[in-house]
Amino acid sequence: MEAQYILKHHRHDVGENQCSSALTKHIKAPVDLVWSLVRRFDQPQKYKPFVSRCTMRGDLKVGSVREVNVKSGLPATTSTERLELLDEEEHIFGIQIVGGDHRLRNYSSIITVHPEKIDAMPGTLVIESFVVDVPDGNTKDETIIFVKALINCNLKSLADVCERMAMHNPSGSVNRI
Repeated sequence: MEAQYILKHHRHDVGENQCSSALTKHIKAPVDLVWSLVRRFDQPQKYKPFVSRCTMRGDLKVGSVREVNVKSGLPATTSTERLELLDEEEHIFGIQIVGGDHRLRNYSSIITVHPEKIDAMPGTLVIESFVVDVPDGNTKDETIIFVKALINCNLKSLADVCERMAMHNPSGSVNRI
């Protein structure tokens, strides 16, 4: 199913000096719970460990912009990001980075959230794909390794947060965060 979801939802126009990839994460928590965190464009710090603060400009609809402050330790302090896609029915979330003091130029990503069974229990398959310019002085492989490391860290944290929430709420009901 992963390949089918990627073909259907994770198509990026990749230019000559760009790279792209897709990552997956299986989370032992119901899809509604996982989606309740992923969809919150205004609160990425709920699960993204490198985000210290988020300030919104807009009304949480497509086209809204957020200013993200990045924790020290990364080669950045700010990122300006626009909400490009928010499909509540299909569980699809897309952003584009439009500014900031980092090297991720023309970066956009798509996250999709899909129900699945894990050990006969409700689980979630999360797929995140991206496209980004290859910075001067770097290769495509180096850029992919760097971005994948960031995304893997975010996906691991998402899994940890959601699985902890699911353990405390075994009924599966979700309160909007």
